[in-house]
Amino acid sequence: MSYQNISFSVDHGIAVLRLDMPETRNAITGAEAIAEIEDVCLKVNKNLDIKVLIITGTDPAFSSGGNIKDMKAKKGMFRGTPAGIMESYRRNVQRIPLAVHGVEVPAIAAVNGPAIGAGCDLALMCDIRVASESAKFGETFLNVGLIPGDGGAYFLPRAVGMAKACELTFTGDVIDAGEALRIGLVNYVTPHDNLMNKSMELAGKIASKPSEALRMSKRLIHMGQYATLPQLLEQSAAYQALCHHTEDHMEALDAFFQKRKPVYKGR
Repeated sequence: MSYQNISFSVDHGIAVLRLDMPETRNAITGAEAIAEIEDVCLKVNKNLDIKVLIITGTDPAFSSGGNIKDMKAKKGMFRGTPAGIMESYRRNVQRIPLAVHGVEVPAIAAVNGPAIGAGCDLALMCDIRVASESAKFGETFLNVGLIPGDGGAYFLPRAVGMAKACELTFTGDVIDAGEALRIGLVNYVTPHDNLMNKSMELAGKIASKPSEALRMSKRLIHMGQYATLPQLLEQSAAYQALCHHTEDHMEALDAFFQKRKPVYKGR
């Protein structure tokens, strides 16, 4: 697939998806952009050499979310009857949370600027968030008479807790990177020029782990959000049995006893 709205690269097991639509501040409700994001997520899942995905944006914004000009003109996914718009959400922007949340490797949002509305939710779909000092976050749907239509009501409470999620959603307030760090919405805040360095450093640390166990660990963490403890323990036992029979597990043990860095092969 040839990408027009994003760029995608892979280097040493680290994939980078960059939203590249600065003219719309990286709005993500266009059909082509949605299809491209979804395609990258599928590529990452299929390529077992990829260990981490970083999602970022071309300055000055991470993502403005929905294209409000299209909303005003009732164009694209915002045109039609209520029933038609409902179906349009299902067939368009709601593919993004399913695709990003379904990425099988750890996903890092490198938030380079404002992440507003669905843009904020895109960052929340990732497992870890690194923010530039110029980043801002807003669950601003109510400010334009809308509700979080792309899964924000699922992701935000899991990141910051129910009370703070309610406050951010009901007020529509936009918070800066420092406040986002204080409430646990982001993991790190770094100077803008250091954002990708910090994100790549974190990604490199994660990518140094055994790839099969890494993907299984992410699956277990996600399962733990809705499974009962007995269900999670049963799945954990199954995954652990598989890990005990991997070459990477034995390499890790050999390296430990030989006091050297392990060399993993992904099997």
